[in-house]
Amino acid sequence: MLKTHFIDTGLINYQKAWDFQKELQKKLLSQKQNENKATEQYLLYCEHPHVYTLGKSGKEENLLIQDDFLKKINAEFYNIDRGGDITYHGPGQIVGYPIFDLESMNIGVRSYIEKMENAVIRTLAEFNIHTERLDEAIGVWLKKNNGQRAEKICAIGVKVSRMITMHGFALNVYTDLNYFNYINPCGFSDKGVTSMEKELGEKIIIKDVKNILLDSIIKEFNLDLRRG
Repeated sequence: MLKTHFIDTGLINYQKAWDFQKELQKKLLSQKQNENKATEQYLLYCEHPHVYTLGKSGKEENLLIQDDFLKKINAEFYNIDRGGDITYHGPGQIVGYPIFDLESMNIGVRSYIEKMENAVIRTLAEFNIHTERLDEAIGVWLKKNNGQRAEKICAIGVKVSRMITMHGFALNVYTDLNYFNYINPCGFSDKGVTSMEKELGEKIIIKDVKNILLDSIIKEFNLDLRRG
């Protein structure tokens, strides 16, 4: 079990957070190269100002607006190195970036994603929001029983190098869902998005969600967690 450092950066520019992830991943990769194993790993929590990110397998036409409108809504756009298509990050969203060594956990990438989905599903159940996976799409979803389209509440996208992860998940707590109107979220035009606030019809204290989610991640991955 690796010592896992937990850092909550608070609100942080996307580029700065991306650079920090790359720095930490490089550190762990260097450990594996020089010592044949990683000796530590990291879990980052953050929130971002309004930003759209497009994964390496994504299509730019899934961003439905032009540069001038991006400026009008105070949003940025980045082509990035994770899998998946386009997504949105913004205030009121818990973004998590695990820099984990899957080899030390003895799990593969698919199992890693499933464990992350499990942690989110269990967290939402604590708030009486019942969610699930979809066979055709990564992430955590609400499936409507009245024939309406499925709605994503948590997006997941990762990059893995020598079994060291980066990027991660984005859970909509009280996110401004209007920003999703300007994209085909994760490349889907037949599915929607939702948030905890929308589903519960009341204000959510994000700190409470962060704590419960952290607990779920610790249990799911059996982490030896240290703060800082």
